[in-house]
Amino acid sequence: MLNEGYTKRHLWAWSMYDFANSGYTTVVITAIFNAYFVSVVAENEIWATFLWTLVLSFSYLLAVITGPVVGAYVDVTGSKKKVLFVVTLGCALSTIVLSTAGRGDLWFAALFLVISNYFFSIGENIIGSYLPQIAKKESVGRVSGIGWAIGYFGGILTLALSLVTISQLESMGWEAEEYVPMTLVITGVVFLLAALPTFIYLDRDETKKIDNLSISFVTNRFLDTLRQGDRFVDLYRFLLSTVFFQGGVQAVIALAAIYAQQVIGFTFTETIMLIMVVNVTAALGAYIFGRLHDFMGHRQSLILILTGWIVVTLLAWLSDDRPSFWVTANLVGLLLGACQSNARAFVSVLTPINRQAEFFGLWGLSVKCASILGPLTYGALTWLTGGDHRNAILSLVVLFVIGLTILMTVDTERGISAAKHSY
Repeated sequence: MLNEGYTKRHLWAWSMYDFANSGYTTVVITAIFNAYFVSVVAENEIWATFLWTLVLSFSYLLAVITGPVVGAYVDVTGSKKKVLFVVTLGCALSTIVLSTAGRGDLWFAALFLVISNYFFSIGENIIGSYLPQIAKKESVGRVSGIGWAIGYFGGILTLALSLVTISQLESMGWEAEEYVPMTLVITGVVFLLAALPTFIYLDRDETKKIDNLSISFVTNRFLDTLRQGDRFVDLYRFLLSTVFFQGGVQAVIALAAIYAQQVIGFTFTETIMLIMVVNVTAALGAYIFGRLHDFMGHRQSLILILTGWIVVTLLAWLSDDRPSFWVTANLVGLLLGACQSNARAFVSVLTPINRQAEFFGLWGLSVKCASILGPLTYGALTWLTGGDHRNAILSLVVLFVIGLTILMTVDTERGISAAKHSY
C-alpha cells in the first residue's frame, strides 16, 4: 500500500493524527458543545442555531482565505511538521480556554470557537497532504480509509471519557454549566497526547528551502496555480462538487446533536450515546468504502456514496421517533465515514507531487466553503421558519444532488494525467 521508504509505523503515526483531532469535531462541533452553545451560552434564543452556524462559518471563512497560501508556504519551505505542530497546539489550547465560557458569554465563546476551529481546519489540510506522499496511487482509498477509521475511534474515546465524566459529575449534583466545560478540557488534552506519535515518528518533510522567501512569493505561487485552470479542470470540477456535497455533510456534523434534541426529543445523555454508536458505524464505513474505492474507482465509488446520502437524508426527514432515527443515524454514520475517506483519497490522485500541501489547501478551501454553505443555509432556514428543523433538512438533499451532478462531469484519468505532468 505504501510508497518506498514508508512503513506501517509511518502509516500508524499518520493515522494517529486523525485519531487525535477527531475528538475535537466529535465533542465541540457534533455532540456536546454545539448543543451547549445553543441552550446555555445563547440561552435558547430563537436565533441561537443560526448564530452557531454563523460563528462556525466565520472560522471556516478565515481558513478559506488563508489555507491554500499556508499550504504553498509549507511546500516551498519544507515545514509540514513544524506548521502542523503549531496549529495542533493552538487548537488544543484554545479548546481548553473555550471551556471557561458560560451563560451569556457569547463574544468570548465565539472568539475561541473561531480560533480553535481555524487551527483545526489548517491542521486537517496539512495532515491530508501527507496521503499522496505515503500511499501508492492504487491504494490511496484503502490508506485513507484506515486513517479515517482509526480517527473515528479517537472520537469515540474522547466522547466516552466525556460521558464517564458527565455521569460522575451529574451523580454529584453538578449541572450542565458545570460539567460540559470539563469535556472541553478532556478534548484538548487527548488531542495533544494522541498526536504525539505523529510528531515523533512521521518523517520531516525534506523539501529544499527557498532563499529569501517572502509573502509575495508564496502568494504568487498560489495565484499561478489558480491561473492554470485549463490544466487542472477536473480538479476544479471536483472541488466545486465538494463545495455542494460536503455542504450537506458538514451540516450533518455541525447540527446532528441539535436535531436529535430539538426534533426527536433525545436527552443530553442519549445524544452522546447516539454519537458514540454513529462513530463506530462511520469507522466501518471509512474502512469498507476505502477498499471499495480502490476496487470501483475514484469517481464511481463517490457517486454511489452521494446517491446513498440523498436517500438517507430523505429518511431522516421522515423519521419522527427514536427507533427510526437510530437506524437512520447509523446509515448516516456509514456514509459519513465513506464520504470523508473517499473524497480525501480522490483529491490525493489529482495532486502534483511538488504541491501537495497547496492542493490539499485548495481541497480544504472547498470543504470550508461547504462548511459555510451547508450549516449556514440550514441555520438560516430554521431561523426564518421559527425553528422548523425538519423541513430545513430538505435543503441538504438539494446540496447532495448538485454535488453529484457536477461530480459526474469529472474525468478522473485526465485529472490524474494533469497532476502527473504538472511542474
